[in-house]
Amino acid sequence: MIALTQKPEWTIPGPSTLPLIGRSLNVIRFGKDCIGLSNELFNTYGKVVSLAASGGTNLYSADNNCPGTILAYGPEIVRQVTTQHNIYHKRPLSGTLYRHKDDSPRTEPLKNYGVGLFGVNGEEHLQQRKLMMPAFHKTQVESYRDEMVAMTQLEIDQLAINQPCEISQLMQRLTLRIATKTLFGEDINSVDSTAGELLQQVLNCQRSSSIMLFPFDIPGLIFHRYLNLLAQYEAKIKKIIDDKRAKGANDNDVLSMLIQAREEESGHPLSEAELIAHTGVIFLAGHETTANALTWTMFLLSQHPQILGDLVNELESVLQGEPPTLEQLPQLPLLDRVIKESMRILTSVPWNGRVTSETTELDGYVLPKGTEVLVSIYHTHHMSEIYPDPEAFKPERWETITPSIYEYNPFSAGPRLCIGATFAMMELKIVLGMLLQRFRWQYIGGQQIDRAGVISLKPKYGLSMRVCPQDHEFNQGVGEVQGNIRETVKLS
Repeated sequence: MIALTQKPEWTIPGPSTLPLIGRSLNVIRFGKDCIGLSNELFNTYGKVVSLAASGGTNLYSADNNCPGTILAYGPEIVRQVTTQHNIYHKRPLSGTLYRHKDDSPRTEPLKNYGVGLFGVNGEEHLQQRKLMMPAFHKTQVESYRDEMVAMTQLEIDQLAINQPCEISQLMQRLTLRIATKTLFGEDINSVDSTAGELLQQVLNCQRSSSIMLFPFDIPGLIFHRYLNLLAQYEAKIKKIIDDKRAKGANDNDVLSMLIQAREEESGHPLSEAELIAHTGVIFLAGHETTANALTWTMFLLSQHPQILGDLVNELESVLQGEPPTLEQLPQLPLLDRVIKESMRILTSVPWNGRVTSETTELDGYVLPKGTEVLVSIYHTHHMSEIYPDPEAFKPERWETITPSIYEYNPFSAGPRLCIGATFAMMELKIVLGMLLQRFRWQYIGGQQIDRAGVISLKPKYGLSMRVCPQDHEFNQGVGEVQGNIRETVKLS
């Protein structure tokens, strides 16, 4: 006799949908402005809400027959999802495209792209993370300080005084350069380090809504271009790995350390596929999110002249115009508070995506196996119970508050706490310390600053500032901001 089990009923509240196209419209709306839509849904339905009342949406999971998507926020929900490692699983960063990995020889690079620590769960994740930890140990991260300074100086030297600069592009270029140098041991201008540029193009393709609607390998479609770029990227990484191995992999970069890493029990090194997978994830997480954090911090400072003036005074007093040394970084408390507050109010990664490995319960609701769970770091960071006046940019609040890791969650928590958090914080402080001492960055009025992105939050149309001599005229360009960013942060 075959035992039949009843599929759990979808009981999570959410908006009703139109026949046939309704769920797709909700997914498209979420992709266009995930913060704006989730604001509406949370205000209407509470802290746990379905993207569609009857389920059936699929944003993130490559699993077949995804029962639906829920959005949720709050410290207790963050705690449950991040600590119940065996229930809430991660999935590759390629999202729903990952299900095409076995379609043809051309889709095989999807088996490695965006996988790494995001594509493994349970004991396998813990083993892989343990292998990678030496490359991100505090002492090892600190050894990258000089390279971070050198790459930042190279970018600074190319900036033209009294000319506009697109900040998000500058930060993408700079963090890509730092990631390339520390990951591969090569500057971005060297022949092999074009892997970083290829990976950025892959990510840009993935952001297109049409790639999800038409995932067909046909010339002219974006999925076809996506696969071409993935093939080029994987070939480039394989060559870099081969060259590293041929030289003995004795350099100080992250890839060399990963090549040398071996499992304790078997003594086996990471396979080529594992090296490719881990390298790509480190690259994506190591520069995209940091670039956005730098961009938003520069924006917030440009609109808060008193805070900016106090910060520049602190930097000049301690650093005397020089890049910060490791010993000086702890002597910059306002810089630390500014970064923390920036990552609270405009967190680079607004959502922590998981998929339930079994039927479970969250905040009183039954979640069927395979449910997509998107925990909003953004909305948790904007809870007035934790952060009074949450839309106000107030670095001084960090003088008196000590939120738990579940209340302040820019680097996640639990077994999946960001492995590169120490690296990112050091990079943020070094780059800001150098840029703000050298120049005054003046916001250029007339721009539309709209938030955009699901995996990472960035200005939709970019962000332009004028590169001025550091004359301390910090009130210039204040109060001229337009766009829906005003819903996120209080501005003059």
